Amino acid sequence: MLDRQLALDIMKSVDEGFDEQVELTAELVKHPSLRGAEHTAQDFVAAAMRERGLAVDRWQVRVEDIAHLPGFSPVAVSYENAFNVVGAHRAGNAKGRSLILNGHIDVVPVGPLDMWKRPPFEPWRDGDWLYGRGSGDMKAGIAGMLHALDALKRLGFRPAADVYFQSVVEEECTGNGALACLARGYRAEVALIPEPMWNQMIRAQVGVMWFQVHVRGLPVHVREAGNGANAIEASFGLMQALHRLEERWNLECRQHPHFRHVEHPINLNVGRIAGGDWPSSVPAWCTFDVRVAMTPGKDLAEARREIEACIRDAARENRFLSNFPPEVSYHGFQAEGYVLSGGEEAEAALRTTHALAFDGAPLEECATTGTTDARFFGLYAGIPALVYGPTADSIHGFDERVDLESVRRITQSMALFMADWCGLEKI
Repeated sequence: MLDRQLALDIMKSVDEGFDEQVELTAELVKHPSLRGAEHTAQDFVAAAMRERGLAVDRWQVRVEDIAHLPGFSPVAVSYENAFNVVGAHRAGNAKGRSLILNGHIDVVPVGPLDMWKRPPFEPWRDGDWLYGRGSGDMKAGIAGMLHALDALKRLGFRPAADVYFQSVVEEECTGNGALACLARGYRAEVALIPEPMWNQMIRAQVGVMWFQVHVRGLPVHVREAGNGANAIEASFGLMQALHRLEERWNLECRQHPHFRHVEHPINLNVGRIAGGDWPSSVPAWCTFDVRVAMTPGKDLAEARREIEACIRDAARENRFLSNFPPEVSYHGFQAEGYVLSGGEEAEAALRTTHALAFDGAPLEECATTGTTDARFFGLYAGIPALVYGPTADSIHGFDERVDLESVRRITQSMALFMADWCGLEKI
């Protein structure tokens, strides 16, 4: 338990450095770290870590190093520019408990630029809101991790245990960046991930799977369209069948103890579609990409069997597809669900530090209908992973923004947690 005066000093120290923290967050937003283009942002993060005296490990994620590991998700893109960065603080005389602070640098695509109030990678501020793609999800978290350490250093302290600051790629599509950190040997007694969680902690998260459906058709001139088979239009029936599967999976998930009060825990999204070659030809092909959630504990192989059976049964209702059935392939997320357990001491510490930073308010927990990198630590490394972060708005949407007052308090809580969990030693 932290001394009351020391806790107040740590929170004040966070406040003293908060303008610089906002500047660092804005600078991170300026780097358009979309998938396959994260390397310049990671160079920036590596430099920020070196400035803080951390031992920096920057390496290229390679499929061959992780493809055999549990939790790996298949990819069909190049990892040429997929670099992870870890900054290690090594305690001079380790007395406390070790910690991983994990954040992801990758951001999702921005969509049509004319739908944004301002360019997505030109951060701007309106009161307590900082706008820009990645501001909430989750560059504010990465900046907060580093400035939590700064707050301790301003008081002449450093953690009395090893702390690993991780900036990873691929969180938004596979999680292979976090998996690569485990493959590289980074371990600690607990992990903390400051994802935008509206000042809450995640208790449970669903699993997530990506798959692609390949549909064939019979091309003819449009003047005799009735003699052909339209692959695009046939895809609509398959999508409807998948949504019926979604309904069944929701009924299952509502039986899970952590999702009983979640109205619609399982969401299926057709996120991309392509097909056809010519407006005056009946399309001979169509592919569409799907993201679907799963109840924690659901076996991924069983989920794939159910998806394929759903597509196969729906295809039988189509005259052409009954003879030329669609094919299903998998790339991207093959992510199991995760329920936080085994981290009772860390949870208790976080509840205490949250109450200090939020004027006595209790730490609330939630079950999320999305996934995070927490599953890698909890399921495959035996490391309880606390996901806890600030309030954000429109993540994955237009005009993404993060609440800076929330960021300030979450950073205070993280700095207090680091001091309590790891202990402190004089610099």
